[in-house]
Amino acid sequence: MSTVTDTVHDGRAPGTILYLDGVSVSFDGFKALNDLSLYLDKGEMRAIIGPNGAGKTTMMDVITGKTRPDKGTVLFREDVDLTRFDEAAIALLGIGRKFQKPTVFESHTVFTNLELALKGERALFRSLIFGLSGEQRDRIDEVLGIIRLTDSASRLAGELSHGQKQWLEIGMLLVQDPELLLVDEPVAGMTDAETEATGELLRGIARSHSVVVVEHDMEFVRGLGSKVTVLHEGSVLAEGSLEQVQNDQRVIEVYLGR
Repeated sequence: MSTVTDTVHDGRAPGTILYLDGVSVSFDGFKALNDLSLYLDKGEMRAIIGPNGAGKTTMMDVITGKTRPDKGTVLFREDVDLTRFDEAAIALLGIGRKFQKPTVFESHTVFTNLELALKGERALFRSLIFGLSGEQRDRIDEVLGIIRLTDSASRLAGELSHGQKQWLEIGMLLVQDPELLLVDEPVAGMTDAETEATGELLRGIARSHSVVVVEHDMEFVRGLGSKVTVLHEGSVLAEGSLEQVQNDQRVIEVYLGR
């Protein structure tokens, strides 16, 4: 495994935080990604949509080091070659991923969940002995406000609603202050009110982070107001505003018309 200081310099234009070019991944002859190229600017929020099997999850797996591409370039911050790192190292580089199903510590309080995420496994023992610094406590309090759980800080995570658990998991990423967040179907199973609140939460986060959101709910995507990338059969089919891609005949045929 490479150290997190390994980089590659190939003259990427300043301002790109994520650069995928010609990325392909095959599983037993099936091409999950087929010459995929996608670029994300620093501070941008991007929605990724597409039918099941389009390559959305595999793309996230490649970015986070879970899956190695057969070929192609995968860069973070213009010059860091993500194919050189494993999942743990990529998380330390500043890429956070939230999976569709929330994975919180249900027997611990909301505050403790954030504390554990902030400290990390290595510093947990030290945390138990010495406690949090004022700066760390302030950071947790700040994130509690962002994820709308300030009043639930002392509640057990297992007592939260499904939507609140999703927010807590987003908060567990935020306390680590990643530069790039990858969020997979954040509103699946949420109430209408939770869905609306999640859109507001993500728009707020995108003011200071780069965010990639994979989602099927078109009305939720519309509310994000971001550029949309449509994947199909492992490559980009269309890009633009939601209105633009919804009126693209190719998108209608392979995705929206089904």
